[in-house]
Amino acid sequence: MAGPEPLPIVRLRHWGRWVAAAIILALLVLLGVALGNAQIEWNQVPDFVFYKVMATGLLNTVVLAVLSQAVAIVLGIVIALLRRSANPVARWFAAGYIWIFRGLPVLLQILLWYNLALVFPVIDIPFLVHEQTNVLISAFTAAFLGLALNESAYMAEIVRAGLNSVDSGQTEAAKSIGMTPAATLRRVVLPQAMRVIIPPTGNDFINMLKGTSMASVIGVTELIHAANNISSNNLLVMETLLAAAVWYMVVVTVAGVGQHYLERSFGQADRGPLARAGKALRGVPLVRSARV
Repeated sequence: MAGPEPLPIVRLRHWGRWVAAAIILALLVLLGVALGNAQIEWNQVPDFVFYKVMATGLLNTVVLAVLSQAVAIVLGIVIALLRRSANPVARWFAAGYIWIFRGLPVLLQILLWYNLALVFPVIDIPFLVHEQTNVLISAFTAAFLGLALNESAYMAEIVRAGLNSVDSGQTEAAKSIGMTPAATLRRVVLPQAMRVIIPPTGNDFINMLKGTSMASVIGVTELIHAANNISSNNLLVMETLLAAAVWYMVVVTVAGVGQHYLERSFGQADRGPLARAGKALRGVPLVRSARV
């Protein structure tokens, strides 16, 4: 006697996916057609990418972003530690620092530093410096101060969140074996907090690379200012801006790849064999009959 016939297997049709894909492809085709018919001299864009002034703008953009982010990270760590301090004066100072530099727009901060000579014509620090403010604070320095101090307020909150993510038992265990607070921070707390700190820091650095464009307002030769210099001579505004866009995409892509590998390096402990074994053990029910 023949058994029952097996039920036919009918694949589920995802009509919504096909419709969405068709709409996206249609929009991309329309965008390509629109750009193809636009009054843009596309053959000029590769030439502008490798102009000398564009290379200078690229160098200044990267240097300004790296220096600003590096100083912001150092200041952010210090402010975050002050924010967690038992000293109420230190806590209030850190809170006020974050409130001011996070509350003011970056462009406003850059302009304030650039025009500091209107308030303090001479910077006089006994035994250290006595110089005209316009000499000490150039356009590049003003942009650096504005970007670094603004970013340091955000970094302080990022670092504080990372430090708070580490269980307090880790610190207590380190104290119990005689580790100093500095050694505990360096060898126990920070390595664990880095997994929380790195992703937003990488995103902030990418924003910093793009935020350097605000320095063009005070005459710093970064990518936007370089593009404006070229277009002021040939009036090819869109072409030079697209050349600047190419370099922005290159540096942002490189920064994104670096962030990816940094996250992987600090997340190795979560993907190793010991971590997998620990997860397996944590999944075993805690009953008398359970066997491992």
